[in-house]
Amino acid sequence: MAEGEKIIPINIEDEMRGAYIDYSMSVIISRALPDVRDGLKPVHRRVLYGMSELGVSYNKSYKKSARIVGEVLGKYHPHGDSSVYDTMVRMAQDWSLRYPLVDGQGNFGSIDGDSPAAMRYTEARLKRLADELLGDLDKDTVDFQPNFDDSLEEPSVMPARFPNLLVNGTSGIAVGMATNMAPHNLTEVVDGIVAYLANPDITISELMEHVTAPDFPTGGIIYGYEGVKQAFETGRGRVVMRAKAHFETTPSGKEQIVVTEIPYMVNKASMIERTAALINEKRIEGISDLRDESDRDGMRIVYDLKRDAMPNVVLNQLYRYTQLQSSFGVNNVALVKGRPMTLNLKDLIHHFVDHRADVVVRRTRYELAEAQKRAHILEGLLIALDHLDEVIALIRGSRDGEVARAQLIERFSLSDVQARAILDMRLQRLTGLEREKLVQEYDELMKLIDHLKAVLASEQMQRDIIRDELVEIKERYGDARRTAIEYAGGDFSMEDMIADEAMVITISSEGYIKRTPLDEYRAQGRGGVGARGAATKQDDFTEHLFVATTHEYLLFFTEAGRVFWLKVYEVPEGSKASKGRPIQNLIEIPREDSVRSVLNVRGLRDPDYLDNTYLMFCTEQGTVKKTPLEAYSRPRAAGINAITINEGDRLLDVQLTNGSSEVVVALRSGRAVRFPEEKVRSMGRTAAGVRGITLADDSDRVVGMVCIDKDSQEELLVVSENGYGKRSPLEEYRITNRGGKGVRAMKITDKTGALVTIKAVSDADDLMIINKSGITIRLRMADLRSIGRATQGVRLLKISPGDEISSVAKVATDEEKDPEAEAAENGLFPDGGLDGEGLATAADADLASLTDPDSISAN
Repeated sequence: MAEGEKIIPINIEDEMRGAYIDYSMSVIISRALPDVRDGLKPVHRRVLYGMSELGVSYNKSYKKSARIVGEVLGKYHPHGDSSVYDTMVRMAQDWSLRYPLVDGQGNFGSIDGDSPAAMRYTEARLKRLADELLGDLDKDTVDFQPNFDDSLEEPSVMPARFPNLLVNGTSGIAVGMATNMAPHNLTEVVDGIVAYLANPDITISELMEHVTAPDFPTGGIIYGYEGVKQAFETGRGRVVMRAKAHFETTPSGKEQIVVTEIPYMVNKASMIERTAALINEKRIEGISDLRDESDRDGMRIVYDLKRDAMPNVVLNQLYRYTQLQSSFGVNNVALVKGRPMTLNLKDLIHHFVDHRADVVVRRTRYELAEAQKRAHILEGLLIALDHLDEVIALIRGSRDGEVARAQLIERFSLSDVQARAILDMRLQRLTGLEREKLVQEYDELMKLIDHLKAVLASEQMQRDIIRDELVEIKERYGDARRTAIEYAGGDFSMEDMIADEAMVITISSEGYIKRTPLDEYRAQGRGGVGARGAATKQDDFTEHLFVATTHEYLLFFTEAGRVFWLKVYEVPEGSKASKGRPIQNLIEIPREDSVRSVLNVRGLRDPDYLDNTYLMFCTEQGTVKKTPLEAYSRPRAAGINAITINEGDRLLDVQLTNGSSEVVVALRSGRAVRFPEEKVRSMGRTAAGVRGITLADDSDRVVGMVCIDKDSQEELLVVSENGYGKRSPLEEYRITNRGGKGVRAMKITDKTGALVTIKAVSDADDLMIINKSGITIRLRMADLRSIGRATQGVRLLKISPGDEISSVAKVATDEEKDPEAEAAENGLFPDGGLDGEGLATAADADLASLTDPDSISAN
C-alpha cells in the first residue's frame, strides 16, 4: 500500500445497494421522467434552451441541426450527439407530438419509420408555441442551476405558459418505474384549467366535461370510454385506439376499405407488411389486394375486397389481428418536487396552476422591482428639471463628474443612481416636450406599481392573469380535436356491426363450409328437376345443410365426440354455386376427425336457459345420451370432449331439447323407435350414453333422430336414398321402450332404396333436398299429403342413374310473409330464438351421409 493511502473495509451488499439507488435516482430525476410543471425531461429542456440562446426563434432564419446539437452538447447536455438530435427530431414530427415545438426543414423521418437525414443535412428553429414555454425566462421566473462544468447556468424548469405535459404527453422508462402520458387537445385542456380556476373543488367527472379524452396527433378513434375514464380518475388506464376507415365502391363495383388515419405510434409500413403476411397465411379472409396510396395530401391505405367478402367482417378482422386497433397504456408518472408520483387529471392541472402562480408572482416581483427602479430615476430627473438652471450651474462649476455627482446628491438629497442618471441625461431631454413625456411616463409607472402590488396581494388577481394568458394561448394555437370518440365502443362486439340475417349453412363431405343468404333459394313444385346448387369436386357432395342467423353460435360436433364453437358471421359467405372454405381454416379440427353434426344457439350466457336446455346425442350404433347445454357453454379454440364414443362407433347426430320432448330414432332398414326423453337420464359431458335402439343386423345403422315436443302438430317425414319420401302423423309411431327394435317407418324396396333421413315437418315448412351430384330442389311440405306409416311413399326428386340423395333439411316459410316474419316462424328471432329460449328448430343439423359411412373426410 502506498504511503498515505488507507483502505476502509465495507459491506459489498451495502455498497451495491447505495450505488444502485444513486444510479436509479439519477435516471429517474435527470433522464427518464418529466417535470410535472413544464412536462419536459432534462434533454428536451436543454435543447429548447440551447436553441433559444442560439437565437433560432420562430421569426429568425433556420440554422443547421449540427450547429444546434453542438451548442447543446458543449454547453448543457454532456451525452451523445444522437440523443440530442433524436430529441430535436421528435419535437419536430407532427405525428409524434400533438403540438410540435421545433420547426424542422429537411428530412425529419416519416410515419413509415424512415430515419431522418443526418444532422448536417437538416435545419431547424423553434416553433412559435415553444416561445410560450420559454417566455419570461429573463424575469427571474424560475430557478437556474449550474451546467455540467459550472461554467454556465441553465433553467431547472421552464416558465411554461401552457400545460405541455397534458398537451403533448411523454413517455420514458426509468429504473423500477415508467411513464406513458397521452397527448390532449389544447383547447380542451385550457377550458378544463379555466374551469378549475373558477372552482378549485371541481370534480374529475366535471373536468371531463371539458377535457373529454386524449387527442392523438395521428387522429383515429378512441374505441370505448371506460379506459379513458379510469386514466383520468386514477392516472392509469388502457385507451383502445382504432384506425379511421370507411367503405368505397369502385366504378367496376368492387368494394374497398379505405383507412385515412391510424392509431398513435403505429408504424404504417410495418403494419401494412404484417397485414399482407396475415392475408397470405389465411388468418384474414376476404382481401384481394392491399396498397398504400398515401401522399402529401394525407394518408390513404386501400384494402380491395373479394366479391363475396362482407366489408364489416373484414374490417373487424383487421381490427382484431392488425395494428388498425391498438391500445395506449396510460401511466401518468411525473416528478413533483423531485419525487415521482402517479397523477390523475385534477392533480396534473393543480400542479400546473401552482407552477404558473409561482411564475406569475416571481414575474410580478421582478417587474415591480424594475418599475420602482425606473420610477426612482424619473423622480431624480424631474427634480433636476424643476431646478434646471441651478443644476446646470452646479455641473458647469464642478471640476469633474465625481464632484458634480457628489454636489447633486448633497444639494437635492438624491441617491447615487439618480445623480448618475442626471449626469447621463442628454441635452435633448431639457425641452418642454421631453419634460411632459417624463411626467407622463412617471404617472404610468406609478399606476403600474400600484397594479403590481395589488397582484402580489391578491390570489384572485393572480388566477385571473393565469386564466387570461391561457385563453390567449387557446385563441392563438387552439384547434379542433383530431381523434374521434366512440363512447360505447367497449360495449360492442364484432357482431354489432353485422346484420342479423338468415343464412343457409352448407358443409360438404370433404369439410368445405359456406353460408348463403336464404333468399337465394327459390321454391319449386314437387317432382321438379331442381337448380344447380353447390359446385363440388367429383367425389365430394353436400353433407350438412341448415338455416341459422349470423349472430348465432355454431356448435360443431365431430365423429370422435368433440365439440367446437364458431359464430355464424365468421363463416365465409359464398353463392349457391361456390364450394366454400375448409373448416380447418376456421376451427382447429384434427385432420383425422370430421364434423358429423352442427347446432346453432343464440347465446351461451343465460344460466336459466343453459340449465333447462339439453343436448340429445345419437350414434350410428344406436347409443343415445342427454347432457345439459351448460356443459358446453364455455367455448375453447381447441374444442372439448362432448361424448365418449365406443370403439367401432361414431357420433351421428346431436339435437337441442327442452327436457320433455319425445325422441324418434330411425334405422337404415326402415324401422324407428319412439320413446319419451325422460327415459334418458341427464349425464355428464364425457359419459358414453345408453342404448336407444337395437339394430336389425350388423349391416344396419341409425340414419336419423328427431326430438319433437309432445304438443307439437308436426309430422314425421322419412326420405329414402332413391328420392322417395312420405309424411305420417306422430301417432302412427307407437311409444315403445328405449332400446327396442321399433316399428316400421317406411316400406323399403329396391325401388325406394334404404332409408336416408327422418325429419319433423309441418305445412309451413319447405323441404330442401340435395343429392350427391350437387342438384338441389326446394319443396313445399303443404304439397306433400300425409299418408300411412307402412307405405313406400311418393317420389320427391328425380334421381339420375348412379346418383343418390345426400342431404335433406327443412326451411320454415310462408310466401305471404315478409322476410322478418319468415325468419320468426323459422325460429330465428332477432331477440332470442324459439320461444325466447335461443333455439332455432329450422337450424337442426342434418345427418351425416347415410349411403357411405366412410365418406366424411377432413381435408
